[in-house]
Formats: sequence, structure tokens, C-alpha cells
Amino acid sequence: MGDGERISRLREAVCKANLDLVDKGLVIDTFGNVSGIDRELGLIAIKPSGVGYDRLTPQAMVVLDLEGKKVDGDLNPSSDTKTHVRLYREFPEIGGVVHTHSRNATAWAQAKRPLPCLGTTHADYFRGEVPCTAVITDAQIERDYEEETAVQIIEAFRSLDYRSMPGVLVASHGPFTWGRDPSDAVHNSEILEYVAGMAALSVALSPSVKGVKKTLLDKHYLRKHGKGAYYGQGGSKK
Repeated sequence: MGDGERISRLREAVCKANLDLVDKGLVIDTFGNVSGIDRELGLIAIKPSGVGYDRLTPQAMVVLDLEGKKVDGDLNPSSDTKTHVRLYREFPEIGGVVHTHSRNATAWAQAKRPLPCLGTTHADYFRGEVPCTAVITDAQIERDYEEETAVQIIEAFRSLDYRSMPGVLVASHGPFTWGRDPSDAVHNSEILEYVAGMAALSVALSPSVKGVKKTLLDKHYLRKHGKGAYYGQGGSKK
């Protein structure tokens, strides 16, 4: 496969993933974006800034290098581009990044609270509490807001494995998720939104509710994602 065909396929995958955000009810207006990367080419495709989802086509996706420099495309890339690019550089095994302002996950981010792992539904995808970053400082906002947003995420993962925790809540802002490819990252965003809603309801029903015990958490996560995973039909862990 030539480079041109690889870039076309990347654009198609990223466009479809962005449209999936709408289909899954994770965005309104233009409040969200998906990117994907071809690691061999060192190129990223991302949604153009402020363009409605009804106007998206694969060709509209903007192609960038790993420094965030535009190499192909007529439109401006997402305003969150620097956050995406920095995450690809820091998390070398991810293939897609999603940012949304989905209702439930954003509510936890606005409350500046990590998302507790209260049960096995959460544990199937996130191995423990989904972290919430520190609040970004005024100096960071003035220096380079989008780049420093990524810095806040990276700081939240100093003692966490991004592979077993494919998402984060950015304080006062909203969720970011990632995955093996753009589609997988969207799936993780969908799951994060779902468990965020369940957690809010659980806390409302029982304010003193505690997190799921570690043995049960590990069992559910590892039977899907561990070396001896046995969930599914030999390939899909969803």
C-alpha cells in the first residue's frame, strides 16, 4: 500500500469516527473531535475546527505531522490539535484520541472529581478510578492553553498506565479518551459516558457507596484485557 492510500484510509477512519460521535449521542453542535495516527508514516488526521458534522468528509480531515505542522488539507485543524499531538508523542501505543463534552463525563470533570470505579461495568474497561486532572493554572493558560492541557493529562498519569486507563477527565473542561485506533477511542468515550452516568446515579442513591473491591475489579478487567483473556471470540474484547 502506498503512502497516498494509507493517508486516504486514515482520513476515512477519522471521518467515520467523528460521525460516530453524533450517532452515539456524545456531541452536540461542534463540541468534540477525533484524531487518528499512522505511526509508520508519522502522520495524524484530525477533524477541522468548527466544521459541522453534517459537512464532514474524509477529504476535510486535516493531516499533520507529529510536531503539529499541517502537511495536507485546506481547513484549519481542531483547536484541540496540540493536546492530541502531545498525547500521541507521550503515549506511543495509542492510535486514536477523542475529546467530547458529553453530559455525564463532563459533569464529573466540572465537579473536579475523579470517576470512582463502583462496579464491574466500569472495571471491564477502566482498571480503577478514572483520574481528574489538576485545574490548569493561569500561567499555563497564558503560555499555551492546548499544549498545557496535555501537560495536565500527562501529570495525572505519572503513576498510571495509559493502556489500562484509556481516559481522563480534565478539570473544569471535559473528557479525553484514547484507543488502538479512532474507532476504539470512540468506543472508550461511549463507555466512559455510560459509566459516568451510572456512577452519578449510584452516588445519588447511596452517598456513602464505596468502590468495587480490587479482586473483583482486576478479575473483570483482566478477563477482557489480560494476557490470559477469555472474554469474547478470540479477537474482540468488546
